[in-house]
Amino acid sequence: MMTVTRLLLGITLFGFVAPLSAETTAIVNVNVIPMTSESVQAAQTVILEDGLIAEIGNVDETPIPEGTMLVDGTDRYLLPGLAEMHAHVPSATSAKLDRDFSLFVANGVTTIRGMLGEQSHLALRQALLDGDVFGPRLITSGPSLNGRSVTGVANAREQVREQAARGYDFIKIHPGLSADEFRAIATTANELGIPFAGHVPVAAGLIEALELNMASVDHLDGYFVALLPADSHRSGGYGGFFDVMLAGELEQQRIDELASATAAAGTWNVATQVLVENRISEESVGDLLNRPESKYMPQATLQRWADRKQQMLAERDFDRDVANLAIELRRKLIRALHEAGAGLLLGSDAPQVFNVPGFSLHRELEILVASGLTPFEALQAGTTAAANFLGLNTGAVEIGRAADLILLNDNPLEDIKNTSRIHGVVLRGQWLSARALEARLDAYRNDIN
Repeated sequence: MMTVTRLLLGITLFGFVAPLSAETTAIVNVNVIPMTSESVQAAQTVILEDGLIAEIGNVDETPIPEGTMLVDGTDRYLLPGLAEMHAHVPSATSAKLDRDFSLFVANGVTTIRGMLGEQSHLALRQALLDGDVFGPRLITSGPSLNGRSVTGVANAREQVREQAARGYDFIKIHPGLSADEFRAIATTANELGIPFAGHVPVAAGLIEALELNMASVDHLDGYFVALLPADSHRSGGYGGFFDVMLAGELEQQRIDELASATAAAGTWNVATQVLVENRISEESVGDLLNRPESKYMPQATLQRWADRKQQMLAERDFDRDVANLAIELRRKLIRALHEAGAGLLLGSDAPQVFNVPGFSLHRELEILVASGLTPFEALQAGTTAAANFLGLNTGAVEIGRAADLILLNDNPLEDIKNTSRIHGVVLRGQWLSARALEARLDAYRNDIN
């Protein structure tokens, strides 16, 4: 066994580098944020073996086996890896796949829920777990069920059965379903024990989605329509992106009522607020293009995103004051859901308009805090809450948990922006320094920054 003094000297003076194939890794003298409680456990050594957290103990009392790979955690903070609970994953054969997965991991995202699935994702899910493909662990939905892919009640039931039999983790709901088709999907999914999640069909509405045991509502879809007065048109007219242009008509006093109903139903929410704010906020297209993370996206993609925002702002019935109110009310809804005890899950919908994979999740964390959550509560949405929702052995720094971790240079409980100050990531037990991850991303840089 090595002494702590000799061990730290080796790390500090010689910049200890060990092969990534090492089976045992020790993060030494680190501040642990376990996420099972809002606390910081100082001066800990965390030993990782075979992809799991094998031991956690005081740095002066925890022996380290010879041959262990050492990572200096002095003045740094260790917490669970983040979960992106609404991602769009390319085909397993797509040239985009390695870029997106590398961006996720470089930002400390070690789990993603793919919400636009296809058959290639089933083998990809296993290949990621086996280490044959680099990237976060993947939870996958099947191809979306929507008004164009579903051709009636019988077909709705058939497609749910097929997706469950193939082994998808979730059924993805997209717009356009009739009320009867949605009910058929929901009842069949509930019978088979496969969750369904995504958009709330207009024909059914939020309350029915809650009654039918929808696992998660994504984008806060359906809430604005549910907050319209009883004598409202409720359909037709101009609602805009996720009904934001209805904001001026809403019965705001009923937000708490809907939040309580959501909590009682046990339905979770993935707000993806950053997606909405990218589209309708006053932040200019130029400022969005000049974000540091833009350097990792192809120029054609950035131009497409810019065009989408400009087109929305130019729509005849777009109203700046109503858009600002919509942002305010969506943030108020996020806070009300949290205070009512309705589960919140961290998700940004990436890659989408100005949502660069990984980076957008840190921006979503900042928005959750701006909405009224504490940094710890915001982090729970992407760690312990996500793990509980998905039934994974991740989301906490505890003995026996999966070794999916982030090592930060500063305390995120003091400032949520510190989640971006990444010193390194542990992906299924493998240590990846920020320098190594940045080198991996070099191939995807464009020339605009």
